[in-house]
Amino acid sequence: MSKTSKPLSVDLFAGAGGLSEGLRLAGYQTVVANDWDEWAAETYSDNHTKHGTIFVPGDITSAKVRKEILTATKGKEIDLVAGGPPCQAFSQVRNHDRETDDPRNSLYRHLLGIVRQLQPKVFVMENVVGMKNLAGGKVGGKILRDLGMNGSYNVAWSILDAADYGVPQTRRRVLIVGVRSDMGLDPRFPRRTGAAERFQLIRSLDRRSRPFYRMPEEQLAMGEMSVLDRLLDPDNLEFVTVQQAIGDLVGWKPAERLERKPSNEAFRYPGKATTAYQRIMRGSLTEVYNGDVPSIREDTTRRLAAIPQGGNFRDIPPELQGRYLNGTKWGPDIGRDELSRKHYYAYRKLHPDYFSWTLNTKTDCVYHYEALRALSVREFARLHSFPDSYTFLNGDRHSRYAQVGNAVPPLLGKAIGEALLPLIRPARYKASRQPSFRVAERTATV
Repeated sequence: MSKTSKPLSVDLFAGAGGLSEGLRLAGYQTVVANDWDEWAAETYSDNHTKHGTIFVPGDITSAKVRKEILTATKGKEIDLVAGGPPCQAFSQVRNHDRETDDPRNSLYRHLLGIVRQLQPKVFVMENVVGMKNLAGGKVGGKILRDLGMNGSYNVAWSILDAADYGVPQTRRRVLIVGVRSDMGLDPRFPRRTGAAERFQLIRSLDRRSRPFYRMPEEQLAMGEMSVLDRLLDPDNLEFVTVQQAIGDLVGWKPAERLERKPSNEAFRYPGKATTAYQRIMRGSLTEVYNGDVPSIREDTTRRLAAIPQGGNFRDIPPELQGRYLNGTKWGPDIGRDELSRKHYYAYRKLHPDYFSWTLNTKTDCVYHYEALRALSVREFARLHSFPDSYTFLNGDRHSRYAQVGNAVPPLLGKAIGEALLPLIRPARYKASRQPSFRVAERTATV
């Protein structure tokens, strides 16, 4: 590989392409990508085949699909194989009866099989934190041992939070990095700022015992500016708040009635870009897709109006916790008239001056900090660091939210890709101790 050529990567379990987009921003060329989801595959193709990526649709457990992936790499020296096997079986959210033998928990072995075939310099695997702790750590330990491939790769893991890399969302993920043993190098990870874990909202009560959420009064010093100053600086891209990310998308209103299929029309920007992040997300666009907002029940808007910014279900007053507030019944009969969603993840209203909660695949996993509504797919994408030019135009409404919620945030993918460059091109990046990266937290050479 010449010093001027781009590092070559393979993206497995690629979904809508968040990791590929991040690697592209870091200077990589993704040769081939794969996913089984038909709608995510179409979104990926719409956004990445123009950059020269071959997309192989289908289930990676199929020998035919694996052969097509390997055929697409023929004659090329692959530097990086990356992938995030479906995380639902590892997830700790609304999943209290996980099974260690869930077939989805073994999908990483197919990534491992591609690694064995291609022998890349580096491979990475991203997944939810629950993967490491499943079955008392047995599954995570087995994965590390398997990925070591009898000493062929030095393997290490670390926990990253997307908010530490310019993503306006707290999203903790396990990242496993393997480096081919004959290279004599240790795995590396992006240097994290630590702001996501050091800087938290505090719940307080006002004089009338009404809850509200505030930023800590103490200034957490990091260099010349405090974390608080840097977080609230509209031109700072190191930390990005919800309002700095989506504050220009004002005035969008919920649909008047339930519509399963969202429109594919382009929306003119409703407001001016006022932050560096908004300007970067827009680029040169004057119109944007995925701006339609789902409909919302009157009961839900009444509850949201009572929840302070940064609050959730526990902030709803007792008189609004009945299932039916206006006499109109909806949904299946659950045998009671009280709300069933009484947990931390219900009715979460974003705080404008903080990061978003982790976005999942549900339309109502978070609500707007000011308007009484859910978010559009475009606002989901903004909080995930997808640029506005990245369109989600395939599938029904649920699919589009799922495509975003399942993706690796591109800016996190970019940070990962940049951290791996000294491993892929050690001659160019002689500064193996350069301060912008850190070495592995835990290494398992097996």
